[in-house]
Order: sequence, then C-alpha cells, then structure tokens
Amino acid sequence: MGFEQLASLRDKLAQQAAAEKLLKNQKKTGDGISAKKTAKVDPLVPIIGLLQKTFPLAFPKKPDPKVPLKIGIHNDILEQADRLEINKNDLRAAIKVWCWGNRYWECLVEDTVRVDLNGNPAGQVTKADADRARKLKDGRRKKAEVVAVPTESL
Repeated sequence: MGFEQLASLRDKLAQQAAAEKLLKNQKKTGDGISAKKTAKVDPLVPIIGLLQKTFPLAFPKKPDPKVPLKIGIHNDILEQADRLEINKNDLRAAIKVWCWGNRYWECLVEDTVRVDLNGNPAGQVTKADADRARKLKDGRRKKAEVVAVPTESL
C-alpha cells in the first residue's frame, strides 16, 4: 500500500469517526442526557447498604476489610426483618452475596475472631473454615485463568 492510499484510508476513517460522533449527538434527548441504557443496579445493593448502616461493625464499608461473621448470624438478622422492613428471602440473598466472594473469603483466617451484629466476639474461624475459604478462592482464580486463556485460531 502506497502513501497516497494510506492517506486516503486515514481520511475515510476520520470521516467515519466524525459521522459516528454526529450520530451520537443526534441521539441525545432534549434535556441533554444521552439515550444510552443505564446500567441496572443489583436489587440487593440497597439491602446490603442498609445492613452496613444498621450493623456497621459486622458489615463494614469499603475500603475496610470484611470481618468473619458469627456462625448462624443469618438467624439474628432474619429476626430483625420486620424492623428493617425487608423481605426475609431478600435478606437471605443479601447475606449470601456478602459472604460469597474473595473479599469475605480473605478475612477467613484461622483463629480470627468472628463477630455478631454488634461487633462483639462470637467464636473463631476454624482451620476447616479457613481451608474451605482458601479452596473457594483458588477455585475461582483457576476458573478465571481458564477463561482468560486465548484459544488458537484454526
């Protein structure tokens, strides 16, 4: 490809980019807000936020690390469902989301103190709990590595 052809191609690409930009501007609504779809918020996020506000020592906000929760803490929370004005199934789901991830699994270190809703000591993380958390975390990491490996083109 010669320099003239490259220059011509560059000009065409610039024209396409300008046309796409113009099209985006035309899609804006009358109040200046883009017509793009907004990302949906997980319905459990507000519930977790309420748990963080109501029980800050058991459900710390980022960047603070999560803390190991008392075994059976879900029963304590479900007892307060009416006071919190939250459906019990939604509370169960929010607790599951809170406890099912690397950030929670990282706090499950053997002999670390577990806390109740008020942040009071309520047991310790056992070796079995710590091992299970490590296996879950490693399994998720390995799964992510498998997905990230590029496949060869045929």
